[in-house]
Amino acid sequence: MTLKQVYTVENNRVVITLPDSFKGKDKLIVTVEDLVETKLEKISLLAQAANDPLFIADIMEVSEDFKIADTE
Repeated sequence: MTLKQVYTVENNRVVITLPDSFKGKDKLIVTVEDLVETKLEKISLLAQAANDPLFIADIMEVSEDFKIADTE
């Protein structure tokens, strides 16, 4: 089961109350991601990606994968 929800950080802490469907679970994987809150921040991150060598390599790899399909 997966629970994906936005939580508020207070005093550098996050409190998660799990739903009843998680009762009896001994272990969970918790991934913490910061939330890009504004459109301007998102655009800034996209602009940075345009110069990221790893991102560019990924785009080129995907482009190569679809090159044959594009000719069909």
